[in-house]
Amino acid sequence: MTALTLAESRFRQFLALAKPRVVSLIVFCAVIGMFLATPDLPDPAVVFAATVGIALVAGAAAAINCLVERTIDAKMSRTSWRPLPSGALTPTQTLVFASLVGAGGLAILGAWVNPLTMWLTLGTFVGYAIVYTVLLKPATPQNIVIGGASGAMPPVLGWAAVQDAVPPEALILFLIIFAWTPPHFWSLALYRTADYARAGLPMLPVTHGSRYTRLMIVLYTAVLIAVSLLPYAIRMSGLLYLASALVLGAVFAAYAVALYLRYSDALARRTFAYSIFYLAALFSALLVDHYW
Repeated sequence: MTALTLAESRFRQFLALAKPRVVSLIVFCAVIGMFLATPDLPDPAVVFAATVGIALVAGAAAAINCLVERTIDAKMSRTSWRPLPSGALTPTQTLVFASLVGAGGLAILGAWVNPLTMWLTLGTFVGYAIVYTVLLKPATPQNIVIGGASGAMPPVLGWAAVQDAVPPEALILFLIIFAWTPPHFWSLALYRTADYARAGLPMLPVTHGSRYTRLMIVLYTAVLIAVSLLPYAIRMSGLLYLASALVLGAVFAAYAVALYLRYSDALARRTFAYSIFYLAALFSALLVDHYW
């Protein structure tokens, strides 16, 4: 193996630690928050610095998650390929990577964005890497509900980066992602129940069974649809967003009800995939409506 090939392989391993697909959705929601925070276009320099800073800290949090859960990941088919359980990287390398990347992201936010965004991002890091990963996930089947607060922060971080404030509009975006997280994650947990049981994690399908979890998905989806109408209710958005939210929500509700009535792993996979599309499309509709 040449030095170049080795370096490329090592880069890919560290990149995998940062969970780029998850981080891309986080960054997307943060950027939407930046654009919604101003009636005009936000300062490109602020958008760039905030995007890079938030992405780096999110990647560091993902790496800490991989570090803490390396033993669990080794027991799950979904995660056994990751760099730590596979032996491609060591815990020390992971910790150094997370420390450097996280510190770099916070430094960028503090120097080129504003202190509020830096501190909120640090709080989000602690919420995910420590409160959720270390304390909640192994302790309670409500882990994803409570821990979802940290995952709902990206649009708030984006708004704070541009406005240096967190107004009610930013908190509504937070509530949308907070309500979205349980049906999104539980649809994944349903077809990965055996993995979670083998790893000893008290995920809802493991502790309460499939039918109860599917009922909770229906109920949380109803809450999500109601919360998604708040931007229109407070005149944050217009009819374009309202129509989009209703159509996207109706499809999500149809998936949730179908999942409850006639479960299959394939349907759970499609529900999970649609939930990702739903959030991206809903926030895109907010952005388009904002400049309509």
